Amino acid sequence: MADQVIECLVQGGKATAAPPLGPALGPAGVNIGQVVAEINKKTAVFAGMQVPVKVIVKKDKTFTITVGTPPVSSLVKKEAIIEKGAANPLTDKVADLKIEQIIKIAKMKADVLLGKDMFAKVKEVIGSCNSMGVLVEGKPAIETIADINKGMFAEQIKAEKTELSADDLKKIEVQKKKLQEELTKRKAQFEAQAKQVIEQLAGQPRGTIKAKLVELKIPAAIIDALLPAEATGSAGGATGAGAKPAADKKK
Repeated sequence: MADQVIECLVQGGKATAAPPLGPALGPAGVNIGQVVAEINKKTAVFAGMQVPVKVIVKKDKTFTITVGTPPVSSLVKKEAIIEKGAANPLTDKVADLKIEQIIKIAKMKADVLLGKDMFAKVKEVIGSCNSMGVLVEGKPAIETIADINKGMFAEQIKAEKTELSADDLKKIEVQKKKLQEELTKRKAQFEAQAKQVIEQLAGQPRGTIKAKLVELKIPAAIIDALLPAEATGSAGGATGAGAKPAADKKK
């Protein structure tokens, strides 16, 4: 009889015998409680994240467990303590990580990252931060990578340092709060600007108003929230105050 392989996603450190894991393990004839305990032990470091797990059950009912790792983006969010990246990473910055946190992620994903050494793997993780609006050492990814190429952080990367001091953690929290305040302020400015344009162009086709808002680089989410489709008539068929129902046109 060939080895049985059970694969599933579990929440880090919180696997249970409930579906999908329990029912899948039942026919394999293993001690489900022992399997769950071992999975939780191996995935505790990924608390709060969904983790791919593979349980291999042999003919003698012994088992081995291999644990995959969440995507780099999930690990970045966990380190940054954020739920999602920036809607517009080019302008919005939602968090700032220390090089030690980047090294930690690079070590966790070492087997799947393409870099040939830890320096390359660290820069690969920093590149992912760039697409999420996450700064590294207070700078955008391209600048931090340039710093690494100049020799900065070489000591930490060579030593694969991942520990942060209490002072570092405090600075991270202060910086995160500052970035969130700046993000809130910028959103308010965009909303005020968008409302002014919508008021000035009242009565114009929606497409015309939207084009102006896009030209001013108003975020799409704000445009959609402040410029409903039915706000004005348009050649594209959006209904407005001056548009006549189709039934009236046939009379």
